[in-house]
Amino acid sequence: MPKIRNKRKKAPVWVSQNFLTSYKTINRIIRKTTLSNYDHVIEIGPGKGHITRNLVKCCKYVSAIEIDGRLYNKLKDKFKHTDNVKLYRYDFLKWKLPKSGDYKVFSNIPFCITTSIVKKLTECKNAPVETWLIMEKGAAKRFMGKPSESLRSLLLKPKFDVNIIYYFNQHDFHPKPGVDVVLFHIKKKPQPDIPFNQWKAYEHFITAAFKHGLRSLFTQNQLIRAFHIAGIENDATPSEILYIQWLCLFRCYRIYVLNRK
Repeated sequence: MPKIRNKRKKAPVWVSQNFLTSYKTINRIIRKTTLSNYDHVIEIGPGKGHITRNLVKCCKYVSAIEIDGRLYNKLKDKFKHTDNVKLYRYDFLKWKLPKSGDYKVFSNIPFCITTSIVKKLTECKNAPVETWLIMEKGAAKRFMGKPSESLRSLLLKPKFDVNIIYYFNQHDFHPKPGVDVVLFHIKKKPQPDIPFNQWKAYEHFITAAFKHGLRSLFTQNQLIRAFHIAGIENDATPSEILYIQWLCLFRCYRIYVLNRK
């Protein structure tokens, strides 16, 4: 007798999304941003268009990328008479960001792809000037390096200032999320802490330090000297070292290791 396979269709991404439906809350959080009628703003996963409705009022132009066909068709009908919005039926992770010009991002993102979205926005050649993402508080704190620095936070901070600017009530969403939710702000630094020509070396340094430990990068004497200069205890682990101290360690790495090769 042939086996009957139960083929389940993969749930659309929006199923993992908690829609922000309170217009009062949407107005409040948009007022906390720098969005203006000069801005091109990208919205990832507009869903039912609750936030989009406000963005088209305060911004010059809105690009809204929606992966779900059913929601996309409803959005097309909802905004058919709105001139300053362009809708794309596309997977944002495959969508091409602007290659030039300033733009901003505002989105209530699906929590299941938070890291992928942040990575795409911050590792592209022309990153947004500012980004506001509605996300899980735990994820936001990890990106901020709280309670301790992480690989991800140390790869973000040289190029971006990151902080939480709003804490939501769970009742602001439908369905109600089972986690605390915040508005996370990412702002591109006018001048990065690590020069462009040193970025690859910094990326290698931080990644190797977290995967293999600092002893894989320095000799014993070099490490003792570097810790002393950075003001770090000799038995400190990578997660106990502050961001500013990591910058100091990288400078020591360049002097003691890279410049001697």
